[in-house]
Amino acid sequence: MQNENVTFADLGLTQSVLEAVQKIGYETPSPIQAQAIPALLSGQDIVGLAQTGTGKTAAFALPMLCQIDPTNKSTQALVLAPTRELAIQVAEALTSYAKGLNGFQVLPLYGGQDMRGQLRQLKRGAQVVVGTPGRVMDHLRRGSLDLSGLRNLVLDEADEMLRMGFIDDVSWILEHTPDTRQTALFSATMPKEIRRVASTYLKDPQEIKVARESSTGSNINQSYWTVSGTNKLDALTRILEVEEFDGVIIFVRTKTATVELAEKLEARGYSAAAINGDMNQALRERAIDRLKTNKLDILIATDVAARGIDVDRVSHVVNYDIPYDSEAYVHRIGRTGRAGRSGKAILFVAPREKRLLYAIEKMTGQRIEPMTLPSGSAVTDARTGQFMQKITDVLQGEEDLTFIDELLANYSNETGESPERIATALAYMLQKDRPLQVKFADIKPSREREGGQRGDRGERGADRGGERRRRSSAPEEGMKRFRIEVGRTHGARPGDIVGAIANEAGLSSKQIGQIKLFDNFSTLDLPSDLSGSQEQKIARIHVRGQVLSLSADRGPGAPRKGKPKFKGKKKQA
Repeated sequence: MQNENVTFADLGLTQSVLEAVQKIGYETPSPIQAQAIPALLSGQDIVGLAQTGTGKTAAFALPMLCQIDPTNKSTQALVLAPTRELAIQVAEALTSYAKGLNGFQVLPLYGGQDMRGQLRQLKRGAQVVVGTPGRVMDHLRRGSLDLSGLRNLVLDEADEMLRMGFIDDVSWILEHTPDTRQTALFSATMPKEIRRVASTYLKDPQEIKVARESSTGSNINQSYWTVSGTNKLDALTRILEVEEFDGVIIFVRTKTATVELAEKLEARGYSAAAINGDMNQALRERAIDRLKTNKLDILIATDVAARGIDVDRVSHVVNYDIPYDSEAYVHRIGRTGRAGRSGKAILFVAPREKRLLYAIEKMTGQRIEPMTLPSGSAVTDARTGQFMQKITDVLQGEEDLTFIDELLANYSNETGESPERIATALAYMLQKDRPLQVKFADIKPSREREGGQRGDRGERGADRGGERRRRSSAPEEGMKRFRIEVGRTHGARPGDIVGAIANEAGLSSKQIGQIKLFDNFSTLDLPSDLSGSQEQKIARIHVRGQVLSLSADRGPGAPRKGKPKFKGKKKQA
């Protein structure tokens, strides 16, 4: 079924689900929804080739809810997702679509949660379980998750589960589900391992392909700045000083960074707020509404929190942290240039992130031009222009200035100071915390060769060239290098490490940087703003039977000081 002129009412959804869709504000189904929903409602297995952002969650969630019996508390549907973030996102979507289903319960299961709480919730019953493979396996082995009544199974972002080393776990779970289940597999790509899973476990599936979204609007001016010679916050401030912006969305990678950057911008006089996945939907909607109604100028957001933002007045998108996924870049900058307006997208790129820039250019088919940071004189011009405009606005306004006129005339008569000198003193008093004249050294471009990026963060395989060469590559900005006590001799693979940390420590796989395997240990780059509790969780994780015992990497030949950090089962204070 083509989605041209098709509405949700044409797809065969039940009345309660259709009403929920209409209340949310969905009008016409996306291509993946228009094709997948009728197929799933008819009982077919499907393989959906679709990127994030194409509406695939609704494509499997809506027909799933149409087939759920809310009076039956047993688990009737299971969604497997690669990360806790996606599991939470899918569970939230199901909850919003199921407003009209009395008694409906959805339960997300992922590592890092209290197991006792999950066991209690499973005992109470949930018609839909959304979980990461590792935690679902844990419950199946315990016998706390009963899938004997399973009707629907969804594998979401299957290629990501493959990349994270979960594909054998997925196969194990599929072996422990009824043969009578209906299965939907969604993947952005179709490597041979995913094709094997589909041919082994799906019954004559209908394959649905959705064209990759690979272009950005021609009305969006795109540029990038190579991070060099100054910190990113100062660079961002310079840009905001000079650019004539209306509304701005700034994208960062972590929830912590949204709050920290919002606070720093507010301290510099900007009207800014953070939105991230830790905020409930009401708070996120309130922040977006403030942006819409001119009560806020800048939102700092993570990718997940910014989904669905549609605010016409957003004139600029700033990628403060470059996204690891090129598709995410397209979705980010699509927040500007709305309603036929022009928009601006600015990207910050560290020298070692140039390969990510090239990947974005290749995917979009567009060159992103380098930009030079505004100079001191440019910032001075911007500030003085704003200052002069304020004077003009007051003089041309309706304020009664008689008293101040008389006060300053008296001061001039008594002191002999000229009106010009008095105006100079008043201007200084007003602007002394934010001087009109700005002086700083202009930033020289990075000397690092653009072609010298091989072996950087995205290369997670082992570097067999020796410890010294491995240590010479410093972590990217915002990342810190750690050592973990598992390596090649233990049979560890990068996918094992990524999967374990992503599921147990509350990190997205995209927050995990370069991993290098050695014989008895490995190094990995993690966000430098990790909390102490996150470090402790990672330190206690087991990979291939080894406790990771996370510690700061001290360089080649440096012994570990003292006892391994957080090792064993001893509770931390």
